[in-house]
Amino acid sequence: MKFQLTLLAAVCAAMLQVNAAEPEAADWTPLFNGHNLTGWTNLNHAKFSVTNGVIHLSASSGTLATTQVYTNFIFEAESRALETNYNSGYFIRCGLEGTPFPTNAWQVNLKAAALGALLRYKDTVVSNAIPAKPVGEWFKFRITVTGTTATMETEGKQLWKFDKLDAAAGHIGLQAEGKAFEFRNLRVLETR
Repeated sequence: MKFQLTLLAAVCAAMLQVNAAEPEAADWTPLFNGHNLTGWTNLNHAKFSVTNGVIHLSASSGTLATTQVYTNFIFEAESRALETNYNSGYFIRCGLEGTPFPTNAWQVNLKAAALGALLRYKDTVVSNAIPAKPVGEWFKFRITVTGTTATMETEGKQLWKFDKLDAAAGHIGLQAEGKAFEFRNLRVLETR
């Protein structure tokens, strides 16, 4: 009996640690209100709009960047491609200068042939981590940025970790690279 109680206590303690690691929903800040692009800046005339409660990207080139600058954070978003051979991306700690994309930005790729890869401007620093998703299928990424480290997760699994970020702070951005996309459930949790 004593062994069973000890085992039960250990299991309960482990469950509490797992639950404590996951941020509460109330701790997150939505980056998209579902109605308009308040809190975002359109760079280089990319064609972003709000349609049916999602951010819709028409085929164009440029960036939609948060007006706020972030240092350490967890960023989550869902996206889906609306056409084949798709290409887009999430910028992290990016500046606002550059045409059509921020110069020297860090990007998590949303390109069919390199889904989940980490790029430094045009150079791949971490190869793609997952196979292409079918057109029209929503998928979710969680990107954690702390100090010089970035990690990327999907479906509860860490896909990669990179330890050499050189931008201390910047905007979060959505990349328009000639293909139609949609984005929803964008949120951020600022961390220390």
